[in-house]
Amino acid sequence: MRERRTPPPASAQELLINLGRLVDDALDRIKFQRARVELAIALQRHMLPPTLPTLPGLQLAARYAPSQNGLDVGGDWYDAFLMTDGTVGITIGDAEGHDVEAIAFMGQVRTSLRALAGPTTDPGEVLSHANDLLLSMGCERFATCCFLRFDPISGDLAISRAGHVPIVWACADGSSDVALDHGGPPLGVVSGERYPVSRLRLLTAGSLVLLTDGVVEGPTYPIEEGLAEVARLVCAGFGDDPDALAAEVVKVADLTGHSDDAAVLVARYSGIPAAA
Repeated sequence: MRERRTPPPASAQELLINLGRLVDDALDRIKFQRARVELAIALQRHMLPPTLPTLPGLQLAARYAPSQNGLDVGGDWYDAFLMTDGTVGITIGDAEGHDVEAIAFMGQVRTSLRALAGPTTDPGEVLSHANDLLLSMGCERFATCCFLRFDPISGDLAISRAGHVPIVWACADGSSDVALDHGGPPLGVVSGERYPVSRLRLLTAGSLVLLTDGVVEGPTYPIEEGLAEVARLVCAGFGDDPDALAAEVVKVADLTGHSDDAAVLVARYSGIPAAA
């Protein structure tokens, strides 16, 4: 029986060369991954509106915080735009997934909502048409969304939700709420779905806060606690500058573990004009 010969031990120089090659390969992979993530985040920010509209008696401000997991980029978005009847449409949502495809899908949904808010300004109809459009396009992803139509002259507010986190609001007359209306399923899931609309009138100054689930929910942080904390902040700061309130609300994400993207949009309302 022949004895197996073991290869001679590598010299210290050979070991160092091999180790150097492994380190170089690892650094190359890290640089590639970092570049990919930075590109995806830049693309996501490009998909968000560069500015928000300004109306007499209404101020808007937003905050977006990327996932704390640097390898994840999500499909959270917010938007606000003037509609054909002089009211303002305000949307916030979350597209399924944490990759570049999720960002692209988010862009499709956001653009579709703007386009569909031309023929009709009813939030429920806008969501219904958007849902049918996404399904007709064969999209394999879904998105949650909240769509508001607000008239700063009359104070009339209409809300429709597609599987999304409820809004939080508070007014100077002491009224406040977490809008737990029934809503409907996410967009792109059920064909022919009709989305209910909740309506109310805001008679005094206050703030409306829209957010995504990354703000109020985490692996060990239930959404009920997150919404309660946001409600506390909104009740205490409804009269503050909307940018300052948005900055405070997005900090709640730090309590949740912040494993997902987080987006906040605040609408600060000055109350019904005296002439009205």
